[in-house]
Amino acid sequence: MSEQIGRREFIKRGTIAGVVATTGLPLAAAGGESAARTRNESSLVHAPLGGDVVSAPELAARRLDSKEFCLSEYDALKPAMSFSATTPNAARRWQQRARPKLIDRLGGFPSKRAPLNAEVLETTDLGTYTREKIAFDTRENLSTIGYLLLPKSAARPLPAVVCFSGHGRGLPDILGIADDGTQRAERNVGYAKEYALQCVEHGYATFAVEQLAFGTRRDDAARRAGPAVESCRPAACAALLMGQTMAGWRVWDAMRSIDFLATRPEIDSSRVATLGASGGGTTSLLTAACDQRVKAAVVSAYFNTFRDSIVSISHCPDNYVPGMLQDMEMYDLSGLVAPRALFVESGRNDRIFPIAGSERAAAKAREIYRAFGVSDRFGYEIHDGGHEVHLVGAFDFLKRAL
Repeated sequence: MSEQIGRREFIKRGTIAGVVATTGLPLAAAGGESAARTRNESSLVHAPLGGDVVSAPELAARRLDSKEFCLSEYDALKPAMSFSATTPNAARRWQQRARPKLIDRLGGFPSKRAPLNAEVLETTDLGTYTREKIAFDTRENLSTIGYLLLPKSAARPLPAVVCFSGHGRGLPDILGIADDGTQRAERNVGYAKEYALQCVEHGYATFAVEQLAFGTRRDDAARRAGPAVESCRPAACAALLMGQTMAGWRVWDAMRSIDFLATRPEIDSSRVATLGASGGGTTSLLTAACDQRVKAAVVSAYFNTFRDSIVSISHCPDNYVPGMLQDMEMYDLSGLVAPRALFVESGRNDRIFPIAGSERAAAKAREIYRAFGVSDRFGYEIHDGGHEVHLVGAFDFLKRAL
């Protein structure tokens, strides 16, 4: 274009050209100037020929926007399991109904726990802590890899934090491991900022567990494509075809990780927390909601309303749980963690989990914790970053909770 014009004017000009090109008729014959003036010119449609986005006055009364449709469907919902209790007893009765429903939505869990068959593959001395690379089975037909970091100077038995990475390179992002397998010298890399290392440096036994479809647990096509390419999409969509979910698969892996920690004499299994950012935050929250052995959960760069984030903004299919919104919003999940401790943090400039949605969800979570009579066990922090971890208030919170 040879001149600068505004978006509205661009759409208006495209409307005229699009109607004439599409119908072969003058504008008046295609609907008339008076009709065009009375219709909403912001309604967008792809022209059948050419593919340019144009505004079609004759379609202004139609509702063509996919996001607006999704939001209208959301607004019409009346979730059956919305938290409405006002006393601790009523809140516990709600949990008895809501927790089994959540597990069912996730696709259910195996009826029995397969043997862990845990094996320490290597042990590395990293100065102030040791790192064990461990393989273990989470199902009869599925295994995972975890790195157990044990601080040398802390008194045993140790409180433990189970860490889950988000999208990216998997465990190397939260452990500070370079592509060649060596320990990186630089810190605060990427949005994860090596948060498993931060945990062990704060004196916690830290179990960093590889999530399904990340890192060492990707499919062959993703491995060939590069270290930061995950295989979430095909695996998560396959799960949906089978009436299961990637979220449910990952939560079960997390629960088996807690089973493993219970076998280690260095660990105080009554003081176990979960921690993760982004996709790891999803698993941290859902695991704490499903498994009452989790004493505290830290959720970074995730806690929001489904409406403002997962419904409104494009996300990986591993985020989607069929029928979830028929039962509850994300903040209702905090009611399945309470009265145990929950800390959430959000970046003011997070573009995929917007701060306004996070603040709305946190306000609801505060109300829920008040209903349980444990307001001090919910913590919320806003930082000035984007989609990234912060963890300044989180470690102070964990110290009190564990």
